[in-house]
Amino acid sequence: MVTIKKIGSAVVGIAMLIGAVGKFVPHWFMTMPFPLSIILWISTGHGMPPYFSTDAWKEDEIDTWTRDGDLVVATGAKSGTTFMLYCTHQIRTKGKDTDDELFPDVSIATPWPDLIQSRGGSWAEQKERYNTTILPDGRTMKEVWDHPSYPFRIFKSHFGPPELPVRKKGGKKIKYLAMVRNVLDVAASMTDFYSAHTDEFRNLWGGLPPDIPPDVRDADGFHLAMKDMLPGNSIEGIYWGYVNSWWPYRNDPNVILLHYSDVRKDLKGSVAKIAKFLDVKLSSSELNTVVNRCSMEHMKKANKFHYYMPLNTDSTWNNNEHFIVKSGKMVNKGHVGKGKDKFSPEVVAKFREAEEKMLGHDPALLKWAREGGGFPPVES
Repeated sequence: MVTIKKIGSAVVGIAMLIGAVGKFVPHWFMTMPFPLSIILWISTGHGMPPYFSTDAWKEDEIDTWTRDGDLVVATGAKSGTTFMLYCTHQIRTKGKDTDDELFPDVSIATPWPDLIQSRGGSWAEQKERYNTTILPDGRTMKEVWDHPSYPFRIFKSHFGPPELPVRKKGGKKIKYLAMVRNVLDVAASMTDFYSAHTDEFRNLWGGLPPDIPPDVRDADGFHLAMKDMLPGNSIEGIYWGYVNSWWPYRNDPNVILLHYSDVRKDLKGSVAKIAKFLDVKLSSSELNTVVNRCSMEHMKKANKFHYYMPLNTDSTWNNNEHFIVKSGKMVNKGHVGKGKDKFSPEVVAKFREAEEKMLGHDPALLKWAREGGGFPPVES
């Protein structure tokens, strides 16, 4: 009996210790091996992934660092985010940044306020460093992302409403570009994405995302990334939550909601549409230049998409040499329909079932999320 009481007391003590760490210093969990690190992180009430935060977008905070005309490229994960960041930069420069002098890296030219760059960091702690951090070439980071020649600044996010205050009353007038992709194609990209991260980044965040090669599947044909996306699992919100959150805002004047397949099928028309939304007038020659620089072929050649973390303060991280993803891994073929071609009929059926469950409440949304195309008429 005494032994049982001792065991019980020890269990209670451990639980209290884990709870205290989760409340006051949760980043300590990130020093533990995967998956223990993530189990402890989630079990103490923290959201996934551990390096994301919505603090920059809170209504009482967003006006402190944005200005009228800013663009938030808030595309879904693995739905053309880097593509749109680079393309909107080409639009704002009218394709004249030919040597990418103003685009040394995607995370410097188009900052990502969602991302907490240091273990134990916060938006409040790293906010000012967006202005003061000195880059290897001697410029401050602000001189790049807030260059005086820009008609608007560009920021990255993977969130949707309500985390992004799209209909905020008063304050700065901000525009939002959102983009959805067919879920099978997102899942196919996610299988490549897990192993695309560098070991240095993974070591900061408790082994997340796990280094699982794209061809490693379970008995049912699922990669872990694909399972994580399914309803009820750890990152279901990055697709189902994202799509549902943006759909009601598709006709808002400060929102342009795109479908990845439409943009890939008609890049020139899409660039013209985005430029009009951003109030940028492109001549025929400028439009052709921008379209060329937005192509996958040019982006692969440019290779400005390592995602450095220049605001990081961890001793194990070298701001000039370490980055989030391995070289060349952020720009792929961007093939439309690759998920359906790549997966077994059983996997495709499972995702079709998930689509019906999560998006089937609105048949127009379900059809559009799968195929793209025009929006249905607005109901009066």
